[in-house]
Amino acid sequence: MYTLEDLKTNRDAQITVASITFFLLAFPLYFGFAAGNADGSLGGGVADYQVNGEITYVLLGSGSEGIADGDSWSETYNTDAINNADDLNIVGVEIRLSYGEDEQARGGLCNSQTAADTITGTVGHLEFTNTGTGTNAGGSGAHDVAATWYNTSMVGAVVSGLSMSEIRDQLDSNGAGLGDHSVEISVDAEGDSCSTNPFDAPNQDGGEEVSWEVHLMVLEYTIAPYIDTSDI
Repeated sequence: MYTLEDLKTNRDAQITVASITFFLLAFPLYFGFAAGNADGSLGGGVADYQVNGEITYVLLGSGSEGIADGDSWSETYNTDAINNADDLNIVGVEIRLSYGEDEQARGGLCNSQTAADTITGTVGHLEFTNTGTGTNAGGSGAHDVAATWYNTSMVGAVVSGLSMSEIRDQLDSNGAGLGDHSVEISVDAEGDSCSTNPFDAPNQDGGEEVSWEVHLMVLEYTIAPYIDTSDI
C-alpha cells in the first residue's frame, strides 16, 4: 500500500499506480470492443488482431468393411444427415481409420512372421482432397486423414496487415462445407514369404477388415484487436 507521500516522491510507486490505472481503463474498453466484433457484426480496419479458435467434430458416418488385397471401398456422405448443418462453420472433413491383422504367422523351420499391410484413406469435398497411409505392423494400426479449406495458420496467432473482414474470409466457410463428402479406402495386403525351406508355404493374406468414422470439422473462432503489453 502506497501513501500519498510515496506517490509524490517514489518513482516506482508512481509507475505502479499509473500501470494499474491504465489497465483499469483499457481492459474494459478492449474486451468490450472484442466482444462486439468477435462475431463479425462489425468490421475492423487493417491492424493487428489476435485470432483464437477451436475445432469440434461432428460424426457424419461410420462403418466397417472387409477389403480384399488390391481392392478399394468408397462412399459419399452428405451433410443433409446432420441437423442444423446450415448453422455450422464446416471447414474440413476427417476420416479416422482403424484395422487389425488377419494374417496368421506360420511356424515350421522358417518361423514366419506376419507382414505389414498398407491401408490408404482418401477424403475429399469439392476440390479439396487429402490422402494418407498407415500400416498394421505389430498386429494393428490406425491413422487419420483430413482435408480442410480454411487458413489453419491464423488460429492461435496474431495476424497483422489484414482487416477483420479479410481474416473472417479465411476462417468462415460461408456454407462451402455443405454437400457431399467422399471417402475411399484401399488395402495392399502382404503375406510373409517363407523361402528358407521348400516344405514351408508362404503366408496368405487376402485383405483386411477396416473400420472408419467420418467427421465434419467445425470451427468456432474469435477475432480481437491485439494490444502488446510487453513494454508496460
